[in-house]
Amino acid sequence: MQIRQADKHMQTSLRGIAKRGKEDPKHQFGNLYSLLNSKNLTWCFPQMNRKAAPGVDAVDWTAFTADLSGNVSNLATSLKGKRYKAKLVRRRNIPKPGGKQRPLGIPVIGDKLVQTAAALILSAIYEQDFLSCSHGYRRGKGPQRAALELSQRLHRGRFGWVVDADIKGFFDHIDHDWLLKMLEQRINDQAFLGLIRKWLKAGILEEDGQVIYPTTGTPQGGVISAVLANIYLHYALDLWFEKIVKPRCKGDVMPMRFADDFVCCFQYREDERRFSKVLGKRLGKFKLELSLEKTQVIKLTRFETKDNRSFTFLGFEFRWGLSRTGKPLVMMRTSKKKFRLALAAILSWIKKDRSKVGTAALFTKLCQKLQGHFNYYGVRGNYDLLYKFYRLACLTVFKWLNRRTQKKSCNWTGFKEMLSYFKVPRPRIIGYWK
Repeated sequence: MQIRQADKHMQTSLRGIAKRGKEDPKHQFGNLYSLLNSKNLTWCFPQMNRKAAPGVDAVDWTAFTADLSGNVSNLATSLKGKRYKAKLVRRRNIPKPGGKQRPLGIPVIGDKLVQTAAALILSAIYEQDFLSCSHGYRRGKGPQRAALELSQRLHRGRFGWVVDADIKGFFDHIDHDWLLKMLEQRINDQAFLGLIRKWLKAGILEEDGQVIYPTTGTPQGGVISAVLANIYLHYALDLWFEKIVKPRCKGDVMPMRFADDFVCCFQYREDERRFSKVLGKRLGKFKLELSLEKTQVIKLTRFETKDNRSFTFLGFEFRWGLSRTGKPLVMMRTSKKKFRLALAAILSWIKKDRSKVGTAALFTKLCQKLQGHFNYYGVRGNYDLLYKFYRLACLTVFKWLNRRTQKKSCNWTGFKEMLSYFKVPRPRIIGYWK
């Protein structure tokens, strides 16, 4: 598809790209680079996260907005003249459970803006190609929807075995050459591909001041990283499962993937064994490796509802149980790990903020935290753990409110009145599957 007008409005162009991509699955798109002009970059700017941390230049959303027209014009001019260079990506390590850290890459806001426009173009192309089993970082999809769909299909299907898999250090091990080859299947624009190559090769400024130039991977947290990761696994995993694995299986099979976290369900053990035997080799072809400590094969069947095994996916624990009427039912519950982490987050917050802000601000924040938890984990069959979380969170807040001073702030009766006055939400079921 040739974009003849360089100043064509972004929204119109994206619709045209998506339409052509859907009509012709083998079409290669050209002249995409011309869409990265001043008008389209300005249109993309409001879609950026204004609360995101600044990059190495310390320029945040507010500072960039102060001279938005000039900053966007400079970006567009450098892009048009092929003088654009990706700045260093600031690395920030986020603590994870178990003492590990998750490295996040924070580009400067100018790079984020160009990446936002490029990500929208890539999404318009590849949304037509992505399979229904892929739920990560896609509009109209999300982790809760993926978990609910998995529960529904497990309940209605004839599956007996589940491969619960996780890719080790996925974002750090994406092979640049493979990724660019994948992109060339749909994109015939060397300038646009060269731009993506610049972001992949951009130096990373570590917290200790050291600069590293990566040979693999894409910074987790980068604006364009999510869609690039989805494209990589679309070719490396999804299409392979759909075109090679599924036709060779004797029984029903079903994959479900959110980013690099995925499960594959099989009716027969024989199919599961063949898949598990070749999965590592398939990922190895694309320089990826399974995380052995997070990958397991379990038996999951409606005929075993007592003392049966479970697996976790996207923060939920899945197992077969019995409904109130005694019928087999796939139960979804908050995983033990996520439950503990959510309570730990409440404890950390109230200990830190109890003496910094007033009571009204504390209860407003408590409402937000509880509602966020209920919005995600409020699925059928999980009410008991929702209520347990609500009760323990309230007890934690009550305890630490009374430690703000040597004198007790309130008794339990007064605290319950505050819960009512500030309309602290109580647990309720929000997410259903039919």
